[in-house]
Amino acid sequence: MKYLCLVYLDQENWSACPDPNCAAYAQQLVESKRLLAAEPLHPVHTATTVRVRNGQISLYDGPFAETKEQLAGFYLVDAVDLNDAIRIASGIPPAKYGSIEVRPVRELVLDQAAGA
Repeated sequence: MKYLCLVYLDQENWSACPDPNCAAYAQQLVESKRLLAAEPLHPVHTATTVRVRNGQISLYDGPFAETKEQLAGFYLVDAVDLNDAIRIASGIPPAKYGSIEVRPVRELVLDQAAGA
């Protein structure tokens, strides 16, 4: 089953974990055939939030919500179950400085008739 491990860090710890540490862990997951994708994100001040209300598009600089911890990156992993995903998430290096949110991924069912 696929799980998304969302990495959250506060501004103070944004660069506390060097990229090579994260890359080394990602490589371990690749070698064990557990990693489906992983990427760090640029700092939150580079974000743009898009909202559509009543057909009108609104753009906002920054994230949707003001929070202490900000989304810093993600690991998409293939895990046996939630406990396995939690074990994988606990090894993600930035977990020592922030938090990792683990969420199961739902399959998006595409309506084949709509595309015909």
